[in-house]
Amino acid sequence: MASYLIEPVDGSSGRYDTARYQGATGRNWWTSDPSLRLLMRRHLGEGYGWAEPHLSRLGALMSGPIAAYAEETDRNPPRLEKYDKWGRDVSQVVMPPSFTSAREALMADNFTSPEFAATAERNGANPAALSVAWTYLLDQADIGMGCALGTGGDMVVSLAEKHAPADVLERVRTIFANGFYSGEAAQMFTERTGGSDLAALEAAATPDGEAWSLTGLKWFASNANGSAFVVLARLPAGDVAPFLVLWERRDGTRNGVRIRRLKDKLGTRSVASAEVEFTGAEAFLLAGSGSGSGLGTMMKLTNASRLGVAMMGVGVARRALVESLCYASAREAFGKRLIDQPLMRRKLAELIVEVEAAQALVFDGHLGPRLRLAPALVKLRAARLGVTAASDAIEIHGGNGYIEQWPVARLLRDAQVNPIWEGGDNILCLDVRRAMLRENAHEPFLDRLEAAASAAPSSDPATVDLVRSRIGDLRKAITVWSSLDQVAAEARLFPLAQLMADVYAAALLLEQAGWEERSGFGDRKALIARLYADAHLVEHGPLRGIDRPAEDLDRFDDLASGALEF
Repeated sequence: MASYLIEPVDGSSGRYDTARYQGATGRNWWTSDPSLRLLMRRHLGEGYGWAEPHLSRLGALMSGPIAAYAEETDRNPPRLEKYDKWGRDVSQVVMPPSFTSAREALMADNFTSPEFAATAERNGANPAALSVAWTYLLDQADIGMGCALGTGGDMVVSLAEKHAPADVLERVRTIFANGFYSGEAAQMFTERTGGSDLAALEAAATPDGEAWSLTGLKWFASNANGSAFVVLARLPAGDVAPFLVLWERRDGTRNGVRIRRLKDKLGTRSVASAEVEFTGAEAFLLAGSGSGSGLGTMMKLTNASRLGVAMMGVGVARRALVESLCYASAREAFGKRLIDQPLMRRKLAELIVEVEAAQALVFDGHLGPRLRLAPALVKLRAARLGVTAASDAIEIHGGNGYIEQWPVARLLRDAQVNPIWEGGDNILCLDVRRAMLRENAHEPFLDRLEAAASAAPSSDPATVDLVRSRIGDLRKAITVWSSLDQVAAEARLFPLAQLMADVYAAALLLEQAGWEERSGFGDRKALIARLYADAHLVEHGPLRGIDRPAEDLDRFDDLASGALEF
């Protein structure tokens, strides 16, 4: 029975048949996603059969309870209990019941846990691929929860294993017994004096027996309800190094950690972000004694975190696409469904192509060869796409999209943080420069592009030739860029990085298309690759491509059915 009152209107036209407006929630995000199933077939190989029921269960979990909990947590975010009844500072972050329920459900079905990974491996399935699928589906429901569970866990454990005293390491191992992705870590870098500018960092650490005493204020610390923090602080000699801080000291007393306030954020309200003050907190140096040598290791781990943020971007983009396809299939205007109208088909086709291109980048970043340039380039593209795709989804929904009761408003609020987390566009571009100049990282990157293009399908030689030509152009562009004066070279980093991402995505789509064709699954990825290359790699001249064939419209049904199964 309906829970709403029946309006006294003529419903014969069907305009008030609101039951047909089912969005993404409630659909199984695994069974309704052909592109994800194709990728998992490729990456899981013989283990696909074993993994498929687990993935189907996961798709139902994420699209059902987790998505519903995310909406509730967004309306009722974490709160801070600063003092107890005696006025003592307890700095306790109180998470809402919806967050707790979501976390419990996710930990009960955690594809990233050591136990699940071992079981998957015994059954011939790649644990890394299943972990990627888990985070991809979770990020469609709630990137805030993705941040809360995943922030810095690998960083804490990796550095503690190398540098922490034995008794402290044992505590860390206990905290992370359920794996890195368990919501127990936080990384605290940003200060009021600067975010990415480490030279402006003021938090300081001084030796204190076998440990260190840490004092300072961190301005934007996500997952403040975690149990183990990696904190950047300055050593007496002036170097910057990472430290481990726990809530309790070695002797069991409360550590010198105060939460000043929780941030009132635009979005991602399911992750508690706070201003955290350290007042002589017991800390443990996560580096070689007396040096900042742990900083390099930490920055490598930060690059891995960038891939996590990129996954959040593509997760939001995928959810925005699904909401858009669902709404356009139900909404009627001017006598027919939105999805049947040419301008809407153009927009939806563009969204499908861009989302699958970003998906190719993110999955290759996680599962492909370890490329030094990949994290910055992948995040640059995927994080921004999350914002633009969510904005497109709002426009497709019209006035409804601007209303918080519909899901796409939250998507846009959440997505906007991804270009900020782990470095904005300019910081990413500077990292691209650092990787090329210090590590010659463009050479293995270009080799990867060549290898991907070599695996292309035989059915579309024109697109293959185009991509190969652009790989050559990219080589020339890097050579020209390296000859520029320092100021001009820095200013040109952004278009250079964009060109890198364009060619990278096109080559990866060709690689996927080649696998799809050789495996007997059709030619849809070849279509995606062709449309992407046409949009990003072709110079369309003075007519700007107005005269080019409308393959995006002619094969729209192939594009849409391969993106979402209703």
